[in-house]
Amino acid sequence: MVFVRTTQDQVAAAAVRVDLARWGPLLGEVLGRVAGRFRRVESRRRAGRFVRGLLAELPRVNCWTIAEQVGDRTPDGMQHLLSRASWDADGVRDDLREFVVEHLGDTDAVLVVDETGDMKKGTCSVGVQRQYTGTAGRIENSQMSVFLTYSTSRGHTLIDRELYLPKSWAGDPARRERAGVPAGTTFSTKSRQAATMIMRVLDSGAAVAWVTGDEAYGKDAAGLRDPLEAREQAYVLAVACDYRIPTAEGTARADEAAAGLRKQAWQKLSAGAGAKGRRYYDWARIPLNPPGKPGCHWVLMRRNRRTGETAFYRCYSPRRVALAELARIAGRRWTIEETFQTGKELTGLDQHQVRTWTSWYRWTTLVMLAHAFLAAARSHAAPPPQGLIPLTRNEIRHLYATLILHPAPAATAVLAWSTWRRQHQHRARTSHYQHRSQTPP
Repeated sequence: MVFVRTTQDQVAAAAVRVDLARWGPLLGEVLGRVAGRFRRVESRRRAGRFVRGLLAELPRVNCWTIAEQVGDRTPDGMQHLLSRASWDADGVRDDLREFVVEHLGDTDAVLVVDETGDMKKGTCSVGVQRQYTGTAGRIENSQMSVFLTYSTSRGHTLIDRELYLPKSWAGDPARRERAGVPAGTTFSTKSRQAATMIMRVLDSGAAVAWVTGDEAYGKDAAGLRDPLEAREQAYVLAVACDYRIPTAEGTARADEAAAGLRKQAWQKLSAGAGAKGRRYYDWARIPLNPPGKPGCHWVLMRRNRRTGETAFYRCYSPRRVALAELARIAGRRWTIEETFQTGKELTGLDQHQVRTWTSWYRWTTLVMLAHAFLAAARSHAAPPPQGLIPLTRNEIRHLYATLILHPAPAATAVLAWSTWRRQHQHRARTSHYQHRSQTPP
């Protein structure tokens, strides 16, 4: 029995060694692909160290911790990279998209759109205000952003991002200038931001079968659904239970129409694999015939087999598709939730401590590079031996950080950082005391 166990361990270790040998060149490929977007070689090399720092399993990710991890003497260089260095973050985004499509691309590609919020304490970070965020489930002082995930059977990762600029910011020139918001930037709804990102992907020539998102995007016909239909781009977008459906007697709420369906109208179908197996729901659809709109339109309904809770989707396709296909696409929306989770836990998506427009886009773009590397590495991982699950993003980052990125730091470097931190804290404390002593009682 011991011999069998040892053999299994050796087989598993050999498979991981094969993967480890691939990960270095794979990260080099994604960094090399974006190299031309940096005007100076110093910035390009620092960006590479920044991405490696994001992958280094740091308990907290910011310019200080990344700089210390990669051997810089102070965080000044990393802060310069995010704020003042000359490089094209949107160009890096475009190169990243090409890398992702090459490594994860498939004919079943789905674009998933969603937003996420980062809690903030002050009022100076670009775009921050009191607003509802699903991250907290309530109205909070937060910064909102819209993301696009590229999702296939081979994996999923972020490929585009837009920072949401509320009307309170868009209409305040002085505030915009302090935060470095470009002069031509105007207010745009999240749905229109989503449409802009999706059109960038379609214009790039990447094959996209479907688009999906939650009801914040499904309810906006002019902002998202109409532009998608104009491009004959199929979609499955969630809508609220009070979405109006035309009937012979007029219009009815979606939940009322669902309650009136016959039992035979519902089919038990899978929404895809979950952590505990296939996710089965009862599904039904009602065909629509909106005037002046070609193609096939439906309202799709998903009913929980245990609780009876029902969700609704507005669907479009240039051609007829089976109910099972609509159910499969509706079930793919979870991939952006997992992408947000792993992006925050593994690569610091929500840990940025930046205030300006440029720094936010640069931090987020470099985080997306790190996450895309993990997604590509997972898609190319060798099949696991019997008795093991495939390598996860979490495990890949742990192995990469532990076995490749973490040489023992020299004592002089550790001590130098201790000195720098205490000097910085001394200056901050001195400045604070001087300010208080000059403030009249």
